[in-house]
Amino acid sequence: MLKDLLDKKQCFKLVCGAGNEDAEEVERLVTIYSKAGCPFFDVCAKPEIVDAAKRGLERAGIKEDRYLCVSVGIDGDPHITKAVIDQDKCVKCGKCKSICPHDAIIELDKYKVKKARCLGCTQCAKQCPKQAIEMVTQLQDYKEILPTLVAKGLDCIEFHAITEDELDVDDKWQQIMDHFDGMLCISIDRSALGDIKLKERVERMLSKRKPYTTIIQADGIAMSGSNDEFGTTLQSVATAQLFQNADMPAYIMMSGGTNTKSTELAKMCGVRPNCLAVGSYARKIIKDYLVMDDLFENEQAMNEAVKIAKNLIDTSLENM
Repeated sequence: MLKDLLDKKQCFKLVCGAGNEDAEEVERLVTIYSKAGCPFFDVCAKPEIVDAAKRGLERAGIKEDRYLCVSVGIDGDPHITKAVIDQDKCVKCGKCKSICPHDAIIELDKYKVKKARCLGCTQCAKQCPKQAIEMVTQLQDYKEILPTLVAKGLDCIEFHAITEDELDVDDKWQQIMDHFDGMLCISIDRSALGDIKLKERVERMLSKRKPYTTIIQADGIAMSGSNDEFGTTLQSVATAQLFQNADMPAYIMMSGGTNTKSTELAKMCGVRPNCLAVGSYARKIIKDYLVMDDLFENEQAMNEAVKIAKNLIDTSLENM
């Protein structure tokens, strides 16, 4: 069971991306990382993406001890935003295309965003010299989507509670609990709240749950884990330490800027998370394999990708 992995502090979660609607990529990611020993997968809250993840598990030949989580967001959460290019302002300089880590910007007669591949990292918007790119939130109706998702057989639902709106948090949290009685995860960082209010919000949310039926995903800086450096993962460790010191009746998971240095730094700081979630870095290190048309037929390429993924998982778990 997922709870057993969390109790043992030997849990690694692959974050496919809350905004990653590329079913083919998700299937490949789940196949590779499942073969490498990853037990826990976080995917976009769309039925077709859950189906893609399940196909990945089937391809890997793993039928037990693999767990699926979907991530749902809230207004203000960067994970559910998509870049939109204003064609009137765009001067076609190409900076957005060259900097996008997800190959989400394509050039046809003009630059366009391939919505399914945009994860909302904001790098293109920050680098645009003409401020021609806007990040637009893609909200979902929980009452409409959750029953469909739950019916597919989920092990966890992750709620990205990254906002200043406490009433909206409470409303969405209750809706999730009304539709799902399994493990829940609160994904939260310091971008909108100070430490005191951050702890107060999580304590309030946990008060509605039985002890240790919830994971606190202590985020550092969302979608920032492109570099394998201590500084990149520093904030994820600091946020995890905040919740560990608060001694709440919940599991702690580190995310947001995580890489191979995350659990090593955490150990140095006396932080012992129950789980490590890795997204941007985990996807980056096997990116060349994800675009191979013959990946599933190319045994050598698949084995190489699995070896790279396994090294990340093993390195992370040995310091937990």
